[in-house]
Amino acid sequence: MKSSILLTNDDGIDSPGITALEKTLATLGTVVTVAPDREMSATSHRITLHQPLRYRSSRPNRYAVDGSPADCVILGCLQIIKKKPDIVISGVNRGFNLGDDINYSGTVSAAFEAALQRIPAIAVSTYASEKTDFVSAAKVTARLAQSVLEHGLPPDVVLNVNFPQKWNGSVRLTRQGRQPSESTQTASKWLAAKLTRTKPGSQSAPPQMPPHTLMTDLEAVGAGYVSVSPLHLDRTAHAHVERFTDWLDGLEWSE
Repeated sequence: MKSSILLTNDDGIDSPGITALEKTLATLGTVVTVAPDREMSATSHRITLHQPLRYRSSRPNRYAVDGSPADCVILGCLQIIKKKPDIVISGVNRGFNLGDDINYSGTVSAAFEAALQRIPAIAVSTYASEKTDFVSAAKVTARLAQSVLEHGLPPDVVLNVNFPQKWNGSVRLTRQGRQPSESTQTASKWLAAKLTRTKPGSQSAPPQMPPHTLMTDLEAVGAGYVSVSPLHLDRTAHAHVERFTDWLDGLEWSE
């Protein structure tokens, strides 16, 4: 039985990145593309609540939506496919989604929306240039997707994949990094960097990590690896629960 694959992005349905994935993922199952009808970058997890959400089909299994990437996942599952797909893949985004940028990414948020619906999901991005190699990024994504279809993902976990400009042929499991603080002090600075597709390598190098820890996504891509970061929906600071328990217990609540 063929797998059911829901494909979306935040660059818009006419993006070459989503076309590359459509062709590559066709070998794994039935691909249904539900993507924004225009670029919706940096929309994060925005959903449409106070206006009609419209969509149109240009050909079978391809739908353009007047909404955000998260809207596309919701609409694809509830209205278009009318059942949960086996996997949701978001991308290939033109431009990295690394470090702090993950918080703003429509590409990654589409994967998180899938996780909210208990569907395994992968977000994939690559470098931005006039000669971006979407095909290679799509092929790597297909390999990862096949493994996810066979083995699944832990609950509430998505994979954030970033393909480097010059791939060294290897893949690294990574953790989310942080851009240097001076480049992320204001939303306007971040947006300016995003719109000009600033590459992580153009900024000052991230601090060196202690031995025996995961590379950050920024470090891995800068070194030529495909970065695969498992991200979790649960934002609870579990490592600090004991600290805050003691802190709250020490507060006087009576008036």
